[in-house]
Order: sequence, then C-alpha cells, then structure tokens
Amino acid sequence: MLNRRSVLLGLAAGAVLPLPGLAQEKLSVVASFSILGDFVREIGGERVSVALLVGPDGDAHVYSPTPADAKTVAGAKLVVVNGLKFEGWLTRLIKSSGTKATIATATTGITPQKLADDHGHGHGGEDPHAWQSVANAKIYVGNVRDALVAADAAGKAIYEANAAAYLTKLDALEAEIKAAVARIPAERRKAITSHDAFGYFVKAYGIAFIAPQGVSTEAEASAKDVARIIRQIKAEKMPAVFLENITNPRLAEQIAKESGAKIGGRLYSDALSAANGPAGTYIAMMKYNISQIEKALVGGPA
Repeated sequence: MLNRRSVLLGLAAGAVLPLPGLAQEKLSVVASFSILGDFVREIGGERVSVALLVGPDGDAHVYSPTPADAKTVAGAKLVVVNGLKFEGWLTRLIKSSGTKATIATATTGITPQKLADDHGHGHGGEDPHAWQSVANAKIYVGNVRDALVAADAAGKAIYEANAAAYLTKLDALEAEIKAAVARIPAERRKAITSHDAFGYFVKAYGIAFIAPQGVSTEAEASAKDVARIIRQIKAEKMPAVFLENITNPRLAEQIAKESGAKIGGRLYSDALSAANGPAGTYIAMMKYNISQIEKALVGGPA
C-alpha cells in the first residue's frame, strides 16, 4: 500500500520528469520553396516542423501567394528564404502576414554570379539559382544550421551533428558529379535548357548550357531568341535539348524538332519532384540531373 511519503515523492518526480508519450513541441519553420525545405529537414530532423510556400514541381518565379500562405508565415518561428531576389513576391507576403518570425537568408555569404542579360525579370543582374553548385549548397547548409541554432538553442548539438553528417554526403555528391562530367567528351559538354537556371552548375562543372528564356520563367522567349539558338545548335552540333520540371515542354520540343538535337530528358532546376519521384531531395535531384546529362551527352555523334 502506498503511504503519504510515496505519493508526495511520486508527485514531485512527475513534476520534473516528462510524461510517457509527451512529444516536445517542434520548431515551426517555413521554407520558401522545396529545395530549401529539404535542407531544413535534413538539418532540423525531428526537432522541426517544415511548411513550404512553393511545393514540389512549383515555379517560384511566377508564384502567387494565397491567404493561407500568409497564415502559415504568421505562425512560424523561422522563415528561410533563398534571397538574391529569387522570391520577388515574398517581401509583400511577409509584411502582410504580420509575422514575428526571424527571416533567415540561405544565400548569405555566397558571391552571386552576374547575368549578362536579366531579360527584364527583376533579379537585379544577379543569378539567384546558387544551389546548382554543391559548394554553394554547403553554404546554404551552414546558414540553415546557424538559423536553427539561433531559433532553438536547446537543439544546438543536434543541428550541428546533422549538418556535419549532411556536409559529408555533399562532399560525396560533389565527387560523383565531377566524375560523371569527366566521362563526357569535352567537345560534347554543351546543351540547351528551357530557362537559364544552371549558371552556377556551368561554372562549377564545365558543362555549357544556353537557354532561350534567360534566368526566369516569367516571360516568353522571343522568336528571334529561338531562331538564334537553333542556328547555334546546328553550328556547334549541340547534342541535346533538356526539358525542365517547372517549364512548359513545348518550347524545348520545338527547338529540338527544328534543330535536329535530341531531347535529353527532364532536368530538375528550381524545384524538387514529389517525394516518390526521382528528385525528392536535393541530393537525389543533383544525382538524377547529372545522370540525365551524362546519358544524353556521352552518346554517339550529334
């Protein structure tokens, strides 16, 4: 039989020990688009709850926020954004939401590449697609880690350990991409994409991409641009034209048909696929892209 002392000790213990099955409240994080969301999940693990504004296969260039997005942002503790004017609609959304969340810019510390022609898309002459270089992705990871630690100091050890493990995976990914590029003959390291999302990839890995739409999907390519690219494909014997998951395939298909280049497959540029697709995470996306590129460019004569 329990005596009074046992009951009091039991109550005291219950006051300081967590009840079985009582889950710790997760840190509420909003990521502006799917690639950032994956970085947050990898580093945050079970301590975070992640909501996306632009989901898988979504185009952040032309996204229009909804009232539900404002509510989501208002309830967040941390909002992670790309920056470099990638999300042109985000400043208005944050202001209208009235959120008290900390805003963390994942590209802080990255030297942006300059654009030869911004095509009037409002990126301020800077290419925002910095994640296409794995070296830059490591900077994203460091910024996300630091933002999570600042928002949830109790999880510091977990966030740092998760980030360190993920950085090791990114080192392996970088080596895999470089090995694949090395297997592509130098004269065949060139191709066409729908819009110019691969500038950092070009600089990091030495495969030349040209695109009729410039750096954004907001405007249609002109007939003059398309004709120029078709002439360039024929003159340089470019092997392949790639579709993108966020763009209408008709333009790339037209260019392929009129130039004689083959369709080299679909690349994931500004968004991941659904979780059960071929590019459900950042690492899966980069592996899938380089496999498609290698497969298309290593073939026989163009």
